[in-house]
Amino acid sequence: MTPMVSVVIPFYNMQEFIAQTIDWVLESTYPTMEIILIDDGSTDGSGAIASRYAERFDHITFLKQQNQGVSVARNHGISHARGNYILPVDGDDRLCSGFIEEAVRVLETRPEVKVVTSEGEFFGGRTGPRKLPNFDINLLARKNIMHVSALYRKSDWAAAGGYCPEMKGREDWDFWISMLKDGGEVVKLPIVGYKYRIRPNSKRIRTRKLKRQINDLLNARHREFFKRALGGPLRINRSWSKPYNRVLSFFGLLKS
Repeated sequence: MTPMVSVVIPFYNMQEFIAQTIDWVLESTYPTMEIILIDDGSTDGSGAIASRYAERFDHITFLKQQNQGVSVARNHGISHARGNYILPVDGDDRLCSGFIEEAVRVLETRPEVKVVTSEGEFFGGRTGPRKLPNFDINLLARKNIMHVSALYRKSDWAAAGGYCPEMKGREDWDFWISMLKDGGEVVKLPIVGYKYRIRPNSKRIRTRKLKRQINDLLNARHREFFKRALGGPLRINRSWSKPYNRVLSFFGLLKS
């Protein structure tokens, strides 16, 4: 019997996209799947759209909460998940039909692998391949190199402490660090498993001004990891964190 996969889709004011995103998940070739929709306090019609899907399909669950952010919404959905495996999907992205089947095969046969991701493509305001580098734990210390739509075990979500509610941007980056900083392999499938929608008012663009706050919280949560990977804290110019820390350490100016 194939293991259950829980596809978790939090959303906020996504009435333009949420039905399309759900329809794409429903096209998956994987036979044993549930879909958990979490309305994070939407003020438009997206909650009503999601609720209608839950009424139509026995394997779709609709949850609603006050607006608390995507981390809380994801944790809420995952806490209700019946599956051994979790696949987060954003409310405006596209899951490709063959990804789950291929990803489950990896996790079922390779216990050392914690995360299965894939190649991606842009759509919407930009098209073409989304070229993210292969997994490297030291590179993950400097930037997010993995899309949110990757398959992992629910037990690893619990061990990592879930998604951090205080993170108001780059919460998936923080989560991957939490899960992988003490070990575990990542497999990138050589297929396009997701499509990442580009739109002018996306959350990623809105949270760019929070970079300093995000850095401060990342450093507070993962101090020892950054010390191992970067020789000190993550800096505002993230790519230069390691050489900057090395120079400060050489002159005895790096705070312990």
